[in-house]
Amino acid sequence: MSNSQLVDSTLPLPGSLPASATGHAPAGPRSPLPVLQLLAFAAVYLIWGSTYLGIRVAVESIPPFLLAGLRSFVAGALLYGFFRARGARAGTAREWLRATLAGTAMLTAGNGLVTWAEQSVPSNLAALAIAGVPAFVAVFDWLRPGGQRPVRGVMLGVLLGLAGMLLLLRPDPAAAGAARWLPLAALVVAAASWAVGSLYVRYQQLYPNPLVSGAQQMLGGGAMLLIVSLLAGELSGFEPSAVSGRSLLAWGYLTLFGSLLAFSAFNWLMGVSTPSRVSTTAYVNPVVAVVLGWLVLGEPLHPAALAGGALIVCAVLAMTLARQKLSGARAINPAPRLESDPQS
Repeated sequence: MSNSQLVDSTLPLPGSLPASATGHAPAGPRSPLPVLQLLAFAAVYLIWGSTYLGIRVAVESIPPFLLAGLRSFVAGALLYGFFRARGARAGTAREWLRATLAGTAMLTAGNGLVTWAEQSVPSNLAALAIAGVPAFVAVFDWLRPGGQRPVRGVMLGVLLGLAGMLLLLRPDPAAAGAARWLPLAALVVAAASWAVGSLYVRYQQLYPNPLVSGAQQMLGGGAMLLIVSLLAGELSGFEPSAVSGRSLLAWGYLTLFGSLLAFSAFNWLMGVSTPSRVSTTAYVNPVVAVVLGWLVLGEPLHPAALAGGALIVCAVLAMTLARQKLSGARAINPAPRLESDPQS
């Protein structure tokens, strides 16, 4: 089974780490294990949904690119070291290069810009904006050489997602300065970068073990984030003693729970559940983020922004259902495979 078999709607959000590193969609459920699956889904829903809140708290006293870089690099080092100690082979130079390119798109540009934006953007707004990643994936996959036009349901989802993004990130006449629109633009670029990286992972041959591949992406993307932090001058005025206790706890939570635990649970679910079920993370995580932002930080959400977020979640749901219907039709009437078919 090749890397091209990842389903669009299973893409994670940039508050998380690259579950798209799996590059493998399961043929079907291989193990019942209902209790373990329930716990794994709960971990992915709650932990990944809470990472936006964790980022918002962590950037209170930790520079954003340094925060994102350390989170990714430490998590990647722990995961990669674990598998190497268990006998996994070292990656080839080509595998490392491709993993670094994917990590640069999804983590350096994706996670890095989300973390930077959350210095001034509420966590609930960031989560709802990033929920539009599947729409970017559908459009970019169509525009790539040899890409196919999305089916009607997916196109409906793309249009709903665009309308939701316009509502969510609409210009504020009372705050039209760069301090207002730059973070919002950063969220759009982050979502687009995550989509580009996810498509790159799908159509490239990476390390065969998805967890090791993910660790490589975290190491490569994390290293690039640390370079960006250095170039941005974040280290010049940074005093580790000035980091608050709650920011430090948030960083530890993001690294150990958001990056390692939830990431591993997602990859396990990709092997024992179906893509349509795993894809529910794309529209459950933003809801969790909105509720937690309101409960913990008292973040308000303007009615128009809430309506935009609802449209984006509906867009992801429409695209998921359209793909599920198309997959069922192909299973009944399989089409002849062409050389340009990404499933080949």
